[in-house]
Amino acid sequence: MAVAGEPRPWQINLMPAQSPVMERVHEFHNLLLVVQFGIVLLVLGLLGYIIFRFNAKRNPVPSRTSHNTLLEVIWTAVPVVILVIIAIPGLRLLYFHDRAQEYDFTIKVTGHQWYWSYTYPDHGDFTYTSIMIPDDELQEGQPRLLAVDNPVVVPVGTNVQILVVSDDVIHAWALPSLGIKIDATPGRVNERWLHVYEEGTYYGMCSELCGINHAFMPIQLEAVSPEAFEAWVEETREEWAKRQDGSAVRVAAGDAASGVR
Repeated sequence: MAVAGEPRPWQINLMPAQSPVMERVHEFHNLLLVVQFGIVLLVLGLLGYIIFRFNAKRNPVPSRTSHNTLLEVIWTAVPVVILVIIAIPGLRLLYFHDRAQEYDFTIKVTGHQWYWSYTYPDHGDFTYTSIMIPDDELQEGQPRLLAVDNPVVVPVGTNVQILVVSDDVIHAWALPSLGIKIDATPGRVNERWLHVYEEGTYYGMCSELCGINHAFMPIQLEAVSPEAFEAWVEETREEWAKRQDGSAVRVAAGDAASGVR
């Protein structure tokens, strides 16, 4: 399976967008860069003008002007305009990625110290754990501190509702290339959604300081074709049915459908 969302050595800028949300994050990021660049140029220009025009050599007797109404209006109004320019697209982005208006199915993500578990309530309500692969068990091509034994699996081109909870402390489920970062909070259900464009492997990790092993609970998402996803669901559901003993189900998610890993 091709790796579509993995950090690269010496990478510059954001990871390539692989979802509608991340595309809008890129647009907002680029807008902020333009605004910041303009502010820097303006401040540098003002500093240069002040240094040249109002230095001691050119102005041996400094001005004693205490107020300038026009300047005070300008330096009050311009920041307000800049904030409005930032706030409008920022609020649109917040509401766009907050929750899915129309989704095909739901995945429940639960944070534990220190691993994740995933539940598919619309596909038989099976649950499995996802734990980081130790260094001495890594296979060729599996990235250290990012690869897991059982990744979360979704079909491409599908709107998926993500419900995030925690059973102990605050965690954060984050996948940078898909534009998702949402806290897993005890006693509260938080919601996001995702829509993956391309098949492949996407990596993320817990982005909240959740304890001593915070750095060792990565996220691996496999985006597959709808046909491969249905096959994976059938085999995973059968495995879950064999283990109805009241404990958390642990299944080999990567082996359930060809092409998932």
